[in-house]
Amino acid sequence: MEEPAIVTEGLRKSYGRVTVLDGVDLVAPRGQVLALLGPNGAGKTTTVRILSTLVTPDAGTARVAGFDVRREPQRVRAAISLTGQYAAVDELLTGEENLVLAARLAHLPRARLRSAAAEMLDLFDLTDAARRPVRTYSGGMRRRLDLAVSLLSRPQVLFLDEPTTGLDPRSRNALWAVVRDVVTAGATVLLTTQYLDEADELADRVVVVDHGRVIADGTAAALKSAVGTATVEVALADGTRRSLPTDGSVADVRRLLGDVEPLDVAEWRVRTPTLDDAFLALTGQPAVATPAAPQPALAGASPTSRPAPTGPSTTEQR
Repeated sequence: MEEPAIVTEGLRKSYGRVTVLDGVDLVAPRGQVLALLGPNGAGKTTTVRILSTLVTPDAGTARVAGFDVRREPQRVRAAISLTGQYAAVDELLTGEENLVLAARLAHLPRARLRSAAAEMLDLFDLTDAARRPVRTYSGGMRRRLDLAVSLLSRPQVLFLDEPTTGLDPRSRNALWAVVRDVVTAGATVLLTTQYLDEADELADRVVVVDHGRVIADGTAAALKSAVGTATVEVALADGTRRSLPTDGSVADVRRLLGDVEPLDVAEWRVRTPTLDDAFLALTGQPAVATPAAPQPALAGASPTSRPAPTGPSTTEQR
């Protein structure tokens, strides 16, 4: 049986008296997206830093791409790439120059440097901006370039630490498409994000951490279903509102609406549990960040590596 791309057992880390990780167990099969969710200070970023060899755990074991992060850090680094929420590219160079430089650092054959850069520029829709200085790029373009640089070495495991923070919806969707392509090609992605719709959209499995411990692990659908059933939310003409449990089927919704029709229904909608609901139920607090998006109104129809060493801080930042 093939070893998972990421395996941790009993991972622990403290800074002074502050316990950041308190026995974290993770498994990420190869060729899947694992989303790591949790409130600020839950231990997400420390987990990523340990798995990418930037930080040494106090206890426990971690293996990435088949290699032990303590005993084989160089082999781990050769198999991974890390992209954070801030693009780590040289603003004085052009997009093409950044990619060629990254290709050299990844030890690609000299004859392949420019062709590899051109392939990435095309993949990330940056060809037209290839010879412009990166300082002229938008935030979304810089993020796409950063991810392109990360993928030049064809990593087996890609760590995305809040990669779409601050991006507009179009740029987020473009990055989502690239992530799907990367996974289809066989890579494994560990994604940390505060955008729960992002985890819902991309992740094969979701792990929720809080106070340094794993408190839930499963598919997004399983976590949502554990919160409760769907409801029909009804607004009556007199201004009162009712929430009626339903199995979500057309027949059941029709039955419920038929029962309340004599009460003069003004508006209604079917609401199913979201990953936000699951997050709130598990952690006791809402997700910190939610991308701006119109909320469905009540209506007559239902809306159905590049790791760069960083010094540890005394507190977990995310």
